Amino acid sequence: MSLPLAGVRIIAVEQYGAGPFGTQHLADLGAEVIKVENPGEGGDVGRSVGPYFFGKGDSHFHQSFNRNKKSITLDLKKPEGQEVLHELVKTADAVFDNLRGDIPAKLGLTYEQLKEYNPKIVCGHLSAYGRSGERAKWPGYDYLMQAEAGYLSVTGEPDGPPARFGISIIDMMTGTMSALGLVSAIVGARASGVGRDVDVSLFDVAMHNLSYLATWYLNEGVVTGRAPRSSHPSLTPSQLYRTQDGWIFIMCNKEKFFGVLCERIGRPEWATDARFENFAARLAHREELTEMLDGVLMTATTAEWMQRFGGSVPAAPVNDIAQALDNPFAREQGLVVDVPHPARGTIQTVACPIRCPGDELPRRPAPQLGADTLAVLRSIRDDSEWIANLSRNQVI
Repeated sequence: MSLPLAGVRIIAVEQYGAGPFGTQHLADLGAEVIKVENPGEGGDVGRSVGPYFFGKGDSHFHQSFNRNKKSITLDLKKPEGQEVLHELVKTADAVFDNLRGDIPAKLGLTYEQLKEYNPKIVCGHLSAYGRSGERAKWPGYDYLMQAEAGYLSVTGEPDGPPARFGISIIDMMTGTMSALGLVSAIVGARASGVGRDVDVSLFDVAMHNLSYLATWYLNEGVVTGRAPRSSHPSLTPSQLYRTQDGWIFIMCNKEKFFGVLCERIGRPEWATDARFENFAARLAHREELTEMLDGVLMTATTAEWMQRFGGSVPAAPVNDIAQALDNPFAREQGLVVDVPHPARGTIQTVACPIRCPGDELPRRPAPQLGADTLAVLRSIRDDSEWIANLSRNQVI
C-alpha cells in the first residue's frame, strides 16, 4: 500500500516550530517535503534551539519538528535563488511558508507571483497575525497568543497568577491547521487545475480554539474564569482530586458515570442524595462534594483507584513528562518510536498520531543542513556547471 500523500511535493520555506510541526505531519504521511534553508544564516533557527543537541546544527528541538523531510540550502533574496525556486515550483504541488505576514510577498512566495510557473500551485502561509491588517508586520509567538486570546485567564488556580499552557499548544494547533488547509487546497487545485493562497495565523487559531467559551460569551455574556482544581465550568465531578500519593483527574461528564463512581468508591448512596442527584445539584454543592470525594480517594493510591475504576469511570493519573512517556500503555500503542540517526545510531521520538492500517509510516531523522541540495537541484536540472555557479555565488 502507498502512503496517503505519496506523490505530493511541498516546498517548505519554514523555521522554528509551528510551520515545521505542520509539514512534519505531511512528511509522515508520505509527502516529499523539501525544506528550504538560508545558507548564510545557518539554516532553520530551530537547529540552534537548546539546551540539548545531538551535534552541531542538530538540536533535539530540530529533530522533534523535521522528521522525514529533505533539506536544501537556497538564498531566496538573490535572483538566482528565485530562479531555482521557480524551477522547483514547476514540479511541486505546494509552496508553504511560516514567516512574518509581510515577508512572503517580498520573497516571491504568493500565488500571484508563482502561478505563471505552475497555475496549480498552492501557496500556504502561516504567520503570527495574517498577511493583511495593521499587524501584518508584527512578529508573534505562542505565549503571546495565549495571553491575548484569554487562555491565561482560564488556566491555573483562581487565587494564583495567570498561567499559560505548559506546552506551545497554539504553535502545534496552528501547524496542524495549516497542514489541513494546505492539503485541502491541493485537493481543490488537482480537481480544478487552479491553485490559490491559503492563510492560517497563530492569532486566528488561538481565537478559534475558544470555541464554546466564545459562544457562551457572545450569546449570553458569560465570561468564563478559572475554577479550583482545574474543574469543568458546569459539569461535576470533573476535576482534580487528592489520592493517598498524589492526584487523579476524574471526569463524570455523563450522568451515568456518577452512579458508577459512587459504586466503585463504596458510596452508592451518594448517587441518590438530593445534593448530588444531577449536574445542576452537584454544581451547586461542588465544594462539599469535592471535600467528600477527597476524603474517600485519599484512602488509596492513584494506581489503586485506576485499577478499581477499570475503564468504567473516566479517570486518569496526573503524570509528569517521564511518567507519561514511560507509561506501558503509550509504549504498547507504539507512541514512542526508534529513528535511525547518523551520530547516535538511533534516537527516540514521539510517533505520528495518524495511523494508516496496513502501512508503516517512514522513520527518517530530520535532515542535516543542505543534505539534499545537490540531489534536488539535479532532479530539476542536471547541469554541474549551473550548480557550481550557484555555489560560487553563495546561492546554495
